[in-house]
Amino acid sequence: EGNILEDEVLIDTLAASKAKSEAISQRMHEAEITAQSINDAREQYRRVATRGSILYFVIADLALIDPMYQYSLQFYISLFQSALIESEKSEEIKERIANIINTFQHSLYVRICRSLFAKDQLLFSFIMALKLLDVDLTEIRWLSMGGFERDSGLPENACRPWLPDLNWRMLWRASTQLPTFTSLTSIIAQHQEVLKDFYESPDPLSFVFPEPLAQFKDVHKLVLFRCLRTDKMVPAVSAYVEAKLGPKFVEPPLFNLEEITNEMQRDPSTAIIFVLSPGADPNAQLDRVAELKGMDKRLFKLSLGQGQDKPAKELISDAKRQGNWVLLQNCHLYKDFMPELTLIIEEYSREGVKENLNKDFRLWLTSLPSEYFPVAILQNGVKLVQEPPKGLKNNLMRSFTSDPIADPKFFNGSNKSETFKKLLFGIAFFHSMVQERRKFGPLGWNRSYEFNDTDMRISVRQLLMFVNDNAEVPYDAVAYLVGQCNYGGRVTDDWDRRCLVATLDVFLNPDILLDDYRFNVDSPEYFSPPEGELDTYIQYIRSLPQYQRPGIFGLHANADITKDERDARALMDATLSTQPRESSGANNQMDPKMQVFESAAAIEARLPPLYNIEEIGKKYPLTYSQSMNTVLLQELIRYNTLLKIIKPSLSDLQKAIKGEVVMSSELENVLTAIYDNKIPEGWKKRSYPSLKPLGAYIDDLVKRLGFLQNWIDHGPPSVFWISGFHFTQSFLTGVMQNYARKKSLEIDKLVWDFAVMSEENFTEPPTDGCYIRGLFLEGAGWNSETGLLCESKPKELYIPFPIIYLKPCNANEVAEVPHYKCPVYKTTDRQGVLSTTGHSTNFIMVANLPRRQNDPESHWILRGTALFTQLQY
Repeated sequence: EGNILEDEVLIDTLAASKAKSEAISQRMHEAEITAQSINDAREQYRRVATRGSILYFVIADLALIDPMYQYSLQFYISLFQSALIESEKSEEIKERIANIINTFQHSLYVRICRSLFAKDQLLFSFIMALKLLDVDLTEIRWLSMGGFERDSGLPENACRPWLPDLNWRMLWRASTQLPTFTSLTSIIAQHQEVLKDFYESPDPLSFVFPEPLAQFKDVHKLVLFRCLRTDKMVPAVSAYVEAKLGPKFVEPPLFNLEEITNEMQRDPSTAIIFVLSPGADPNAQLDRVAELKGMDKRLFKLSLGQGQDKPAKELISDAKRQGNWVLLQNCHLYKDFMPELTLIIEEYSREGVKENLNKDFRLWLTSLPSEYFPVAILQNGVKLVQEPPKGLKNNLMRSFTSDPIADPKFFNGSNKSETFKKLLFGIAFFHSMVQERRKFGPLGWNRSYEFNDTDMRISVRQLLMFVNDNAEVPYDAVAYLVGQCNYGGRVTDDWDRRCLVATLDVFLNPDILLDDYRFNVDSPEYFSPPEGELDTYIQYIRSLPQYQRPGIFGLHANADITKDERDARALMDATLSTQPRESSGANNQMDPKMQVFESAAAIEARLPPLYNIEEIGKKYPLTYSQSMNTVLLQELIRYNTLLKIIKPSLSDLQKAIKGEVVMSSELENVLTAIYDNKIPEGWKKRSYPSLKPLGAYIDDLVKRLGFLQNWIDHGPPSVFWISGFHFTQSFLTGVMQNYARKKSLEIDKLVWDFAVMSEENFTEPPTDGCYIRGLFLEGAGWNSETGLLCESKPKELYIPFPIIYLKPCNANEVAEVPHYKCPVYKTTDRQGVLSTTGHSTNFIMVANLPRRQNDPESHWILRGTALFTQLQY
């Protein structure tokens, strides 16, 4: 109980506590400094993190383009960590950050590109550039859509005749809808000669704009291309990406299957998925790699289909233990097995299980793009896109460097060597032709067929047999087997079959044996070379141009423009699907929902009330002598059905936007479609076929309803607008039925006789049959002076066709004149399905159009000449 100051132990303890407290304070201060320095360092690397987060959402958006484009966060993080390790080190922090970003960005591009179809590789780069750069999202949406469909007040085309009305409309939209382009139409009017040169330039990318047009750079320059040169949008976008990201991002790398196999050695549980396109076959490539790895005897293949689940499970089970390779082909054909396959892969991929897998085990899968292919397998597997070679030259080279043609025993195995080799080259060229013709879309084939190397192999083997076993080549027999069986067996459209046979006739005929025979007079560089060794043929193929003009396919030069415009629209549509739906950019004065609200109100205001079928039926009663009354009432019923879908959905959507009713998933779909200027799916189910954007579709619908209202008010027109019918075949049957009943003839024995009229209008209908208008011709022109088909004018893709007089008659009454059997379709995509009425949803009829005597019908067949009731705009 002495003085506390005399307690030495206490004093020592307090001194020690003070020292410890000071040490702790010092360490805490040092920790704060360290934490601050760490935070400072982290802040310096924030650019890397920001870039990484942006790019992740770029690849996440790819799933909106194709269901096979699925990537997991785990894959992304692994790739990011690899870039941190592999990027070049530097003491300079800015240089280090730049190295990480460049390494990761390019590594991501390479990895993703090998899992993308060629058509989507530029899209990926473009989306990447748009996300990374500060762009106005309103301008990107405008660019993707070709402008917003608000065309009231559209002035007369000041640049006619050289500029089409569609291009003028887009220029006007740019000047009224984008602040940067407010004076565009006046600038265009003042510099017409310059713009005309740009419009007609074969190389618009190198075109130098004068002031004030030179002020438009980057995205603004793309807007100019969208307005004036849609056909060159794809190379313009490529140039934009190259300027912003560098040339590496417009040169997709070719993947090496052997290298990818080596990458997978670390984890044999990872499935490798070949995503196929029509005509692609990865078997030869996989066989080669298996042989290099010594796995050719342990590679087991199974084509999936009904009942193949048990053999597939047995193959995988054995392979896991024995270290085999298993290839399960055509997964898209066995939907029911996919969930079970997912469970099998997930089971052996679990931690603690995959360590017990044989290190040589590999599971390979092939599938066409499919919505029901398991997302889990796609995200955790390695995806490789397989496409056939692009271009005639590359296709020919593959044919002559693979079996059976590359086998000397086969190549030199004919007892009529010269004849066989000439015809062999012809069939190989035909094979390349049918593959490459797909790039022209509906102008090439109505449907995309899966012609592949197997078709060619069996065809050339049959050719060898027929040449060796016959004194004279049986051309008809070979043509039947090749055109109708081997290749024709895949063709489901009769008009495509006609085109296939016409194409084969160019390469399989006696003239090919002549050295001066050319496959096409416009492309003299293509012919069957003189007899020689295999190397001489390969040398000739190497000498061929890399790019082929449309003429070698029998198509007009305009086909390139059609193809390029279709590719541009596909690129822009895909870009639009990845754009955000919320308010976009400072220039967007309204919320998107309010834009949709105004659009829905405007559309609803334009639509008339439902037709009173009962009242109209009293004015146009169903009678035996007048079938057109029946046609009219049936058309009104169909359009009423469509209006009953459209009008309530527009009304409910406006209420939902105001919060008066619940925004259902159906209304959400309608909102999204209207915002994207597309026809809502719910409307399409009851609508006539149409490829138009929403604004043009509503214009067309109002015009159709006006056509019917005019019929109701004033009676049947003198000239029928054939484009205005919902069910066109019903109208044609009605006309035929009127004639059959009037003449007391059997309707099934009547045919149509066609006469193309020179008059622009008629005030009175014909005595029998009818006049029709509203058709458009593609793939040919029309000479009004001679009344015959002629070649299209440059850049004239479609022409309005004159009035046609349709007259029913007996088959023996039709005059025998040279003509082309021209298919008539509702829309330019040409393909449809067989409906419950027994009619195609797209094909309407065959129109016999007169042609010159010197032009064989096959000339127009290969041109893809057809008539349409409506265009895409």
